[in-house]
Amino acid sequence: QVQLVESGGGLVQPGGSLRLSCAASGLTFSRYAMAWFRRRTPGKEREFIAAIDWTDGRTEDAESMKGRFTISRDDPKNTVYLQMNSLNPEDTAVYYCAAARNTYRMAKLYDFWGKGTQVTVSS
Repeated sequence: QVQLVESGGGLVQPGGSLRLSCAASGLTFSRYAMAWFRRRTPGKEREFIAAIDWTDGRTEDAESMKGRFTISRDDPKNTVYLQMNSLNPEDTAVYYCAAARNTYRMAKLYDFWGKGTQVTVSS
């Protein structure tokens, strides 16, 4: 079955950086768009961060995080990354990766999800 496994989360100080990884299995990774979402408050909707297409690597980014967060993918490794810079306490959240055949900003349109990785930004 399809599995998406996030890693790279943890505790980081304000102003710091983290790179999240999401390893995919059970799907033809090179034919799927991948995305990152986050949930800052339990029970709230997941917030779109960025998505990357499978055809030409085109990305879509949430305006509020553009310039700080960068999505990329490595198809031979079946992995998508999220580079996060200049982190602040408001970035504290559970970060999820997701897969779909196209890039979307709406979480409900994604077919597969990882279980998430916690990122905590605190001094």
